[in-house]
Amino acid sequence: MASFFKVICTSPNSPIAINKTSQIRSNPPSSLSMIPRCNAVKEPSFVSTPLQHAYRYGNPNITDEFLDEYASKLEGFKRVLKLVSEDPLQGLTMIDAIQRLGIDHHFQHEIEQVLQRQFMLSANGNGFNNNDLHEVALRFRLLRQEGYFVPAGVFNRFRDREGIFRHELCRDIKGLIELYEASQLGIDGEDVLDEAREFSSQSLKKWLMAKVDFFSDRAIRNTLDQPFHKNLSRFTARNLLGTDFQGTNGWINILQELAKMDFNLVQSLHQKEIAHISNWWKQLGLAKELEFARDQPVKWYIWSMACLTDPTLSEQRIDLTKSISLIYIIDDIFDVYGTLDELTLFVQVVERWDYAASDKLPYYMKICFKALDDITNEISQKVYKEHGRNPINSLRKAWSTLFRAFLAEARWFDSKNVPKADEYLENGIISSGVHIVLVHIFLLLGIGLTDQNMELIDNNRSIISSAATILRLWDDLGSAKDENQDGHDGSYIDCYMKENQGIEVENARKHVINMIANAWKLLNQECIFQKSFSMTFCKASLNIARMVPLMYSYDENQCLPSLDEYMKSLLYQSIPRKTLLPTQL
Repeated sequence: MASFFKVICTSPNSPIAINKTSQIRSNPPSSLSMIPRCNAVKEPSFVSTPLQHAYRYGNPNITDEFLDEYASKLEGFKRVLKLVSEDPLQGLTMIDAIQRLGIDHHFQHEIEQVLQRQFMLSANGNGFNNNDLHEVALRFRLLRQEGYFVPAGVFNRFRDREGIFRHELCRDIKGLIELYEASQLGIDGEDVLDEAREFSSQSLKKWLMAKVDFFSDRAIRNTLDQPFHKNLSRFTARNLLGTDFQGTNGWINILQELAKMDFNLVQSLHQKEIAHISNWWKQLGLAKELEFARDQPVKWYIWSMACLTDPTLSEQRIDLTKSISLIYIIDDIFDVYGTLDELTLFVQVVERWDYAASDKLPYYMKICFKALDDITNEISQKVYKEHGRNPINSLRKAWSTLFRAFLAEARWFDSKNVPKADEYLENGIISSGVHIVLVHIFLLLGIGLTDQNMELIDNNRSIISSAATILRLWDDLGSAKDENQDGHDGSYIDCYMKENQGIEVENARKHVINMIANAWKLLNQECIFQKSFSMTFCKASLNIARMVPLMYSYDENQCLPSLDEYMKSLLYQSIPRKTLLPTQL
């Protein structure tokens, strides 16, 4: 699709003020939260000051007539997809466009049918027996990301006798872009994909230096900065929706119009969810009682919105945000307020889950434990009612595990001891909060609630630990420098450099970057090819890892460029529509 590949999403660049939480006590224990630390004082940031926006929801243009038109267009495009996909390459191109526009949840059945046919072609040797790098790489990526195993060896045909990718491929910009995209879905041991990523990235960078044309430059930059597999299509689709597509694929303009309508519909839904969360948080009263803690319900909701993208999962997003809010609050208690004795007692109460014993806690801990108990009971009752299984023990166990990880970090800081790097990372995987979030997602989805799967979840299977590793290491790559933490929280790099005396900091950072790449390979293995968990759960795990760069890429001003602008765009700036003339396909 020559016209569509030119407009692969651009990234807005608006900074958000993010500062290290002020230290309330002289010797605060350390913890590394799942969410970036922010000043407890209200900040002039959209994401950090959400309550003023809570009343602004509902798009007046979404009328009954709008919904009828939308339903009609949706059904009409399903017929278009069936017709166009008779051509194998056009079918792949259309699926790619649908996914990049973030509306694939409407076409799962149709996409599955197309990809089944494409997989049969590849199994018969007909799908990868051509020399079109773009088509082969696109087919490979689309099949793999939907769980079909296609061997990486399909790219061997593009290498010479010495095993090097052929030089003439450097002239194929479309092929190089898609090869780089395909290389992101590699797993451990697939050297050809590692080589493909290096070859395509270096070749594309040379094209950037050559300054071919505006559209090619933008497509190359966006691919290198935001490869589709490691990006959130919902966050970048708007950049495609604001573009007038031209070319032979008339269905692209029709699809774009449908995506605009869908964007506004989903935006209105998210606004209502935020209003619900804001009202719940205000009524809970923790922000008023715990003035040292963060008060950012929109930021907490962002994680739920990113993890669970299907619009039908509204109730699950709301419940998940409630649990994420407590990760924030508990993290602040451990990081900026509680003494080590108080924190130790807090952990003991949570490990026993003894409501009576909570009377011994300081008031601020007591009301936090009550909120934790109430929310855990509420979610457990809901899961039991809807799915026939009471998960109270699993949830309590997960929270206890998180508390113990926070306490371990607090003790390390209090004793001034620097743990071994492996010990630090093993604990940091838990204290990242990813485990507790994915436990809640698994239970709230209610898919595959078997004893075996519960045991896998409880024991922090690789699908959880690999996403947590990506988050923890990303945070540690920049936290001390970008959050001005002065070592209060420590990092994997600090531990690694102490173990390896004399190593340069840049070499330590390269080591961590390589670890993140390996964690992505393990996450790919777990999410793409395993069959234990639902696709929705697997995508939630992937989405956490995809969200990490937005949440942890601080600039020199301790700000998070792009996140604030993304959220304004996604939540409060509707997309104007234009009337399309009838198009012959």
